[in-house]
Amino acid sequence: QVTLVESGGGLVQAGDSLTLSCAASGRAFDNYAMGWFRRAPGKEREFVSAISQSVRTTYYAVSMKGRFTISRDNARNTVSMRMNSLKPEDTAVYFCAADRSYTSTHQTPSEYDYWGQGTQVTVSS
Repeated sequence: QVTLVESGGGLVQAGDSLTLSCAASGRAFDNYAMGWFRRAPGKEREFVSAISQSVRTTYYAVSMKGRFTISRDNARNTVSMRMNSLKPEDTAVYFCAADRSYTSTHQTPSEYDYWGQGTQVTVSS
């Protein structure tokens, strides 16, 4: 069992930066790939970024690549995502998730085994 708790959301202006963090409790954090997803009002949950168990591979949605950076600290059981140049369309609830598979794409919600409750990010224009 893995429990995930996100933090760092808030209200920012367009162009600002924000760092989201996700603290994991439970066993063998480094056995899980970690991902960030988001759900905007009236829209489906969408993939944002992910990082492999080994930290060697990162994945980004096309619209976030270059603006968002995912990282993890296996010693602290945390994963973070730095978001730069935020846009109003980035407004959403952001979720942290854990995927125990070493062979999945890490980019589809159904591949993930555990989810946090989410943290709201609101970007004003």
